[in-house]
Amino acid sequence: MMSVPGHNPPFEVGVESARYELRQSGEGLCLAIGGDWTAFGLGNLPTEIMRSLTEGSRPKALDVQSLGHVDSAGALALVEALGSTAPLEASDRQDLRRLADLVGAPSEARQVTEPAASAINTFFARIGRQVERFIGQIWAVMDFQGRLVVALGRHLRNPKRLRLTPLFSVMEQAGINAIPIVMMMCFFIGAIVALVGANLLSTFGVSAFTVELVGVAILREFGAVIAAILFAGRSASAFAAEIGAMRMNQEVDAMKVMGVDEFDALVVPRVLAALLMVPILTFCGDIGGILGGLLVSWATMDISPVFFLERTVDTVSLTHFWIGLVKAPFFALVIAAAGCGKGLAVSGDTESLGKGVTSAVVQSIFLIIMFDAIFAVIFMELDL
Repeated sequence: MMSVPGHNPPFEVGVESARYELRQSGEGLCLAIGGDWTAFGLGNLPTEIMRSLTEGSRPKALDVQSLGHVDSAGALALVEALGSTAPLEASDRQDLRRLADLVGAPSEARQVTEPAASAINTFFARIGRQVERFIGQIWAVMDFQGRLVVALGRHLRNPKRLRLTPLFSVMEQAGINAIPIVMMMCFFIGAIVALVGANLLSTFGVSAFTVELVGVAILREFGAVIAAILFAGRSASAFAAEIGAMRMNQEVDAMKVMGVDEFDALVVPRVLAALLMVPILTFCGDIGGILGGLLVSWATMDISPVFFLERTVDTVSLTHFWIGLVKAPFFALVIAAAGCGKGLAVSGDTESLGKGVTSAVVQSIFLIIMFDAIFAVIFMELDL
């Protein structure tokens, strides 16, 4: 008969140290245990047992005559040494049988290895995860838009809820400070349109139509779109970064604890500031684009500024200006909503903040182009 004793010093006074012995009997290898198999009495005994067992040799029987107290830690060590819960369930001790049911399922779950997924299963699983993530994003956007509508409705019923200080602050930072860059960008866009028009139309001997080309392109499309894209790059990212940083610092949670609604304090002022400032930026962009086309026409085609302005007033309908201005509030709404929504979705780490800021800008620009295409189709059907 082979015997391998094991002993472990106790960790707590009054606790009998756990011990074990491996015996070779007629039924096979038997594990005889004694002492208190508890968290305080085990120590490194489970490791010693696993070292004592050779490859493929697991005890088939369990001797618990000398066993004292036992808890879930001791039962788990026994299950791992025996390889199953059957010896514990066959024991005449009721506490071991109850603990076998408690620790058996988790230990057996760890031993189950999932089969390797095939390439086709991996492919469809990836598609499923992407579809689930897309649906979750749509749901989050719809939830945010619904809460925003409710918040705006509260402010319409009670205008005193509006916080004027953050409203004017955002108007200055996101709107007034953006006027120079918007006018400069639209100036260069108008100059490029005039150059392209001059090179193209001069071959047909109708270079004077460059004035109409610049007027229609700037007033109808480029003024509103360029102003909205620049506003998205400057302000959507700023909205997401500011609100996201507040989320990381738990300032938003502190506001909720104090009874301050996050939409009233953070979202509504930014949305209203965008609705007020994007049309103004569009108007400034129209002026910059017209000036750019005027200077290029004067320099390349010797069209005087007076003639350029008079022809613009006579040939370019005011409808084009209003069409460009009508699109501005819609662009402002989607930009502010995207920036604030991504900011509120930031979790507690910087990686989430960076993704939120990037996603806010990308989503804003995508929505600007999409809504511009939708408006183009609508105005074409309306013959405007």
